Parts: sequence; C-alpha cells; structure tokens
Amino acid sequence: MKTIYLVILGLAVFTLVSSGVVFSMSSCAHASEGSGSQTAQEKSAAVDAGNKICPVTGEQIDETVKATYEYQGKIYNFCCPMCIDEFKKEPQKYIDKVSAEIEAAKAAQ
Repeated sequence: MKTIYLVILGLAVFTLVSSGVVFSMSSCAHASEGSGSQTAQEKSAAVDAGNKICPVTGEQIDETVKATYEYQGKIYNFCCPMCIDEFKKEPQKYIDKVSAEIEAAKAAQ
C-alpha cells in the first residue's frame, strides 16, 4: 500500500515539474498559489515595464528569484509569484505604482 502512495506522489511531482508549475518562494509574505508563467515566445512580443520594486509589497526585486507577469503588452516584475495574484485583482492600482516608480527613477537621473 505504501508503494502505491509513493508511485502516485512521484507521478504528481513529475506532472507538476513537466508542466512548468514550479516556482520559487522568496521573502514575500503572501500565501497563495499560482504563478502566471508564460512561454518565452509569448513574452518576447511584450515590453518589459522596467520596474525594480514589487508594486504589491514595495520590496526591491531580487533578479534571481523574481516572478514576471504579462498584462496588456507589458511584462511586470514581482518579488514572488503570489504577488501576481494580488496584481490580477486590481491591475490598474499596481500599474499606477509602477508608473510612479519609473517616473521617480527618471527624475533622479
């Protein structure tokens, strides 16, 4: 019986890994599932929004573990995949934060 459970668990893990539903966790305080992952081809048509700060948490984005999400032709950067779920609830609220960050960075130059 134990062997059957191990085989089922192994198949479940294999299925998740092969379908691309693998994501990393950083210091993000949100606890929900989902990733918003897209293929490289889908992302290539979109333009990077250029945000270096997560619009949801306000944290600096670690390039090694960042999550990205394409929305209306732009790729937004997040500190973790869970922030994408929050972004999806009120995208314009967070787009405004990204715009403000970009404007502040331009003004500082």
